[in-house]
Amino acid sequence: MNLDFSILHTGQHYSYNMDRVFFKQLELPDAKCNLDVGSGRHGEQTAKMLSGLEKAFLEEKPDVVLVEGDTNTVLAGALAAVKLGVRVGHVEAGLRSYDREMPEEVNRVLADHASDYLFAPTEKSKQILLGEGIAEEKITVTGNTVVDAVFENLEVAKKRSSALADLGLNRGSYFLATVHRQENVDDETRLRGIIGGLQSVRNEFGLDIVCPFHPRTRKSMERFGLEPNGLKVVEPFDYLNFLQLESEARLVLTDSGGVQEEACVLGVPCVTLRYNTERPETLEVGSNILAGTRQDVILERTKLMLRRLNDWKNPFGDGKAAARIVEVLRQELE
Repeated sequence: MNLDFSILHTGQHYSYNMDRVFFKQLELPDAKCNLDVGSGRHGEQTAKMLSGLEKAFLEEKPDVVLVEGDTNTVLAGALAAVKLGVRVGHVEAGLRSYDREMPEEVNRVLADHASDYLFAPTEKSKQILLGEGIAEEKITVTGNTVVDAVFENLEVAKKRSSALADLGLNRGSYFLATVHRQENVDDETRLRGIIGGLQSVRNEFGLDIVCPFHPRTRKSMERFGLEPNGLKVVEPFDYLNFLQLESEARLVLTDSGGVQEEACVLGVPCVTLRYNTERPETLEVGSNILAGTRQDVILERTKLMLRRLNDWKNPFGDGKAAARIVEVLRQELE
């Protein structure tokens, strides 16, 4: 049985390097519908998505709506579908940071409890869902589609990407840093601590720190008068260039959940610029460590990670998560 599908794009991410380039580089089919909601306050943005997605679902009449991750798009997609009686599948189900200050945490919990099919990346995620009272028959441990994407595109990235050459970098001779979480970039004390920590790492090791900072981060730095002295701040990269930079970095510093996973899969040590993580598996295998946002702790934890051997086992699956998800849906729809 072949399953027909279409892509509905809310337009939550709308810059070229964070949106359109993914479709082009990964040779994905165009979205059948793009709501172009853009940025905005959480309530306003989610409301626009709910309204637009409801109309799209009424026209498309899907049997199942798949949502992946923890964005406002995921929450809106799950709510719009379930209110129309359409079955919902949540990819990356069961992730928890237990920090309700993160908008993403609220999105995850609500999407999971609205879903009919919960595709958990790990056994730990499944146990979290069971602990919240979700029926076991709804849950399938699939691995994470992040691994699928890395395995499929790493060699392509190495052949086609020119990021290292363009930046004058050599393999293993630089650090990579990303910062975008609302609770970090909108808080002056936290963001000041992170930038100071990155500068301390730069001064300690004498290696470039490449910072493809989110536009929101750059705006906050300007607002708070933070100068990125010694940091190589650049525009966000497209997927293949970022994957090459990530795979060849000496170490990654980030507040992104996905980057924590990718670094683990790639064998690159990671320092997480947060006080919690919804990817505890990375801490357990030793690929990652929590540093928070204090300048001195960021430097200390970076030193610690650089002393570790990169010999951990990837806990997020074998790169066949998508095939397992499709098989579950195929059996259900038959």
